[in-house]
Amino acid sequence: LFDAFLSFAGEGEAAALPDTGDLAADLKLVLRATVDELADPSTDLAMRAMNVEIVNDPALAAEYAARLDGPMRELKRERLRAAVRAGQLAEDTDLDTAVDLLWSPVLARWLHRTGPLTHEYVDGLVDTALRGLRPR
Repeated sequence: LFDAFLSFAGEGEAAALPDTGDLAADLKLVLRATVDELADPSTDLAMRAMNVEIVNDPALAAEYAARLDGPMRELKRERLRAAVRAGQLAEDTDLDTAVDLLWSPVLARWLHRTGPLTHEYVDGLVDTALRGLRPR
């Protein structure tokens, strides 16, 4: 199952998050796509099953971190680095924390089914996070 998700995610393919110069719009685009992927009924149960296995299997968790989560986190950090260089985020922004701040609430809401996972939700999430990360 994990190998199927890696294939679907395009493991090893060069990728980047969009960089139109509008950080908020770029993040909303990516997070909306994430919501759409998580809400897809054809993959929902399989992704939930894989997450349970990742939680319960340290070897699988390490493989997930190395082959999927780590590379994806680096793509996210690189987009945020570009925003720092453009003056859209504070120079001292902790990029790992910023990635967690933006993506973790989406995953938590999906995993725990604590609320609707909508485009409006992620748009508000991006707006709220960026207000807190702007340079002073």
